[in-house]
Amino acid sequence: MWVSLKLVLLAHPAAAGDVVNARLDCWLVDPAGLAAQSEARTVSAAFRGHHGVESAPLMLAHRRDLEISGYLGADGTLTVKCAITVLREQRPRVDVPASLPVPATDLDRHLRELLRSGTGSDIAFVVSGKTFPAHKVVLAARSPLFMAEFFGDASEKKCARRLEVHGMEAAEFKAMLHFIYTDTAPELDRHDDEESVALTCSLLAAADRYGLDRLKLICSQKLSASICVGTVARILALADMNNCPRLKATCVEFIVGTPAILGAVLATEGYKDLEANCPWVLADILKSASGRNN
Repeated sequence: MWVSLKLVLLAHPAAAGDVVNARLDCWLVDPAGLAAQSEARTVSAAFRGHHGVESAPLMLAHRRDLEISGYLGADGTLTVKCAITVLREQRPRVDVPASLPVPATDLDRHLRELLRSGTGSDIAFVVSGKTFPAHKVVLAARSPLFMAEFFGDASEKKCARRLEVHGMEAAEFKAMLHFIYTDTAPELDRHDDEESVALTCSLLAAADRYGLDRLKLICSQKLSASICVGTVARILALADMNNCPRLKATCVEFIVGTPAILGAVLATEGYKDLEANCPWVLADILKSASGRNN
């Protein structure tokens, strides 16, 4: 029977891929101090990865040799002196300067150029006599309506390469395409107030039609800031037709804010159009006005 020892790795290396090199040196020691310690016995191991791995056994001495060696105590105990040397070798690492600048994303620039050039386009829209090349997969990724149009069950639509768009002007459709590709709508800030409100109204309707929720919210916020006596009736009708409850509530609150504002709005052409085309909205105005009076 042999007396043997092993090295055992009890923890993971600090970093994946590190190697832990260890060496075990052992000496038999005379507990009575009469004999010199034995020659060293050594075992080495390179540990990788998991804890619990073991080295090869260090065969220290056979039982029968111990009984005549003088190292075995009177009570049958054995004293062993051990020294463990550990050296962890790490893989070379490349130091990256902490101040290395990361460029801002330019995805919108690349997609804008793709839209401008028409490279790889597989669909063309004809709007008010103007043609706009585009890419089905980009449109479908952004709009549930386009997803159904191009990749739905209607196979004949999947093969269409040219589509007529009705109910929109070319400038409005171009601005909507720009938003789909870049998630921005700079066209809303390039006109005077009257033109900007008109374009924003058209884009809000288009956003509702094509399921572009973020564009719809942007337009709603811009229109909320554009509400005045001359525009509120038109914006209210638009909000009602395109399912914008917050914008609608903002318009109603403005109209009934004061008797003077209410009277001025009732005298506008926009209110006459509202009365003719969306008479059900008048009930909301009356209800809100009644609530304020109470």
